[in-house]
Amino acid sequence: MTKTDLVNYVAEETGLTKADATRALDAVMSGVIKGLKENKKVALTGFATFTAKKKDAKKGRNPRTGEVVNIPARVAVTVKAGSKLKDALN
Repeated sequence: MTKTDLVNYVAEETGLTKADATRALDAVMSGVIKGLKENKKVALTGFATFTAKKKDAKKGRNPRTGEVVNIPARVAVTVKAGSKLKDALN
């Protein structure tokens, strides 16, 4: 499902216009990003928990050439599915 598909779904389910549904979806995504930046964790109970984790710099290897490369420090996001999401998929 693409963002456009999700906007269309939200518009149909809620009766919002596509423009309003786009703004609502953008606001939710912005809120998740803000929460990860400030608190390192966003929990949508029953759906999923997003966690920002700092990864240290390390050395890796280019699989094609075998050359050692430096991988810079970064922040990675992990997602853990909530119980309602797991139940809906199983």
